Amino acid sequence: MDFAGAYSGEFLAFLLQGFLITLKIALISIVLSFTFGCLIGIVRYSKVPVLSPVLAFIVEILRNLPLLLIILFSRFALPDFGIKLGPEGAAIVALTVFEMAMISEIVRGGLGSIPKGQIEAGRSSGLTYIQTLRYIVLPQGLRRMVPPMVSQFISLLKDTSLATAISLAELMHNAQIVIGHSYNYSIPILLLCAVLYFVVNFVLSMVSRRLESKTA
Repeated sequence: MDFAGAYSGEFLAFLLQGFLITLKIALISIVLSFTFGCLIGIVRYSKVPVLSPVLAFIVEILRNLPLLLIILFSRFALPDFGIKLGPEGAAIVALTVFEMAMISEIVRGGLGSIPKGQIEAGRSSGLTYIQTLRYIVLPQGLRRMVPPMVSQFISLLKDTSLATAISLAELMHNAQIVIGHSYNYSIPILLLCAVLYFVVNFVLSMVSRRLESKTA
């Protein structure tokens, strides 16, 4: 093990650059997948004719495909359909598509956990379906979604490492390059990567617990 060589300024800067790419890809994918996932979950919960069954079919397909396959498809197959994406774009598209399917199920389950009596009470008080959804169902459902939602975001952050398969210069890709200089760097570099992932995911977990305690 060569900690001194592995943690040289040049290698640390290179790894930090990759980690920033990891965070960038994760953040963009989280925002997009949350947005689309919520919309799909609400549509499926509302059982919109035609659209809901179609979305359910698409979600089931995506949930049962390996994320790596979706990443490779986004990078190497989409150009055949006239959609050319670089490594970053392909990773964002793949992560967004895969995670929005997972999040939509969390949203649908969270909304479905609200007692029907509350919905009926809202409607009987003169609220429209949209108003009932907005003021009664969504506020309660979102509170129940916080733990599984954050858990999914943590998984998304870790799954960015799969993008090394399409040569995205994220943390694990850069770590492999550094390790390629000397196998004596393996343990120090992998240990550093583990610490970086742990710190971010631990912070997300703490935020989740704080939000959960406030809404309890």
